[in-house]
Amino acid sequence: VQLQASGGGYVHPGGSLRLSCAVSGITWNLYVMKWYRQAPGKEREFVAAMITARNTNYADFVKGRFTISRDSAKTAVYLQMNSLEPEDTAVYYCNAHFRGGGRDYWGQGTLVTVSS
Repeated sequence: VQLQASGGGYVHPGGSLRLSCAVSGITWNLYVMKWYRQAPGKEREFVAAMITARNTNYADFVKGRFTISRDSAKTAVYLQMNSLEPEDTAVYYCNAHFRGGGRDYWGQGTLVTVSS
């Protein structure tokens, strides 16, 4: 199983970024795809989940600003981030969570910096 996150970078407040996570080695319908983030000095926190293609879930602090999606070929999951705020500065991680529990796979993280 491999998860490869990319797309992070530096952006001004109010800007947008699109994170990508290339996924291989899993059976997609057995996993929930998620994004987490970890800000400096803080614990890792949940950002968004794709339970199914039409059933998504978001942390309250990103609702209306971030959108999780996947490509039709089921090779990647994305996180479109709009209206970014300095508080969104963090390393963002993609995660594949086995629906039966007890198995999680993580990407290496991609750094997002929001600053004026």
